[in-house]
Amino acid sequence: MIAQEIMAKVDQNGNISLETPLIVNKPSRVKLIVLFIEDELDEDDESKESVLEGLKISLQEAKAGKVHPISELWEGIDVE
Repeated sequence: MIAQEIMAKVDQNGNISLETPLIVNKPSRVKLIVLFIEDELDEDDESKESVLEGLKISLQEAKAGKVHPISELWEGIDVE
């Protein structure tokens, strides 16, 4: 089997329309597996804005010299 990933839309009647055509060498039979993209975030997921803000703060702290040696990062973590 050869796989292609392509985006499509499903209408209210369950019909699928491809956003771009498939690349084919000849007409053939295909197996279709549909993966639905979830519109809402999981409760545990942070928003993009929250992650970006955290990265900005971390970068500012690193530039200001507020860093710790890597050896200290493992202190207090129990590894079995």
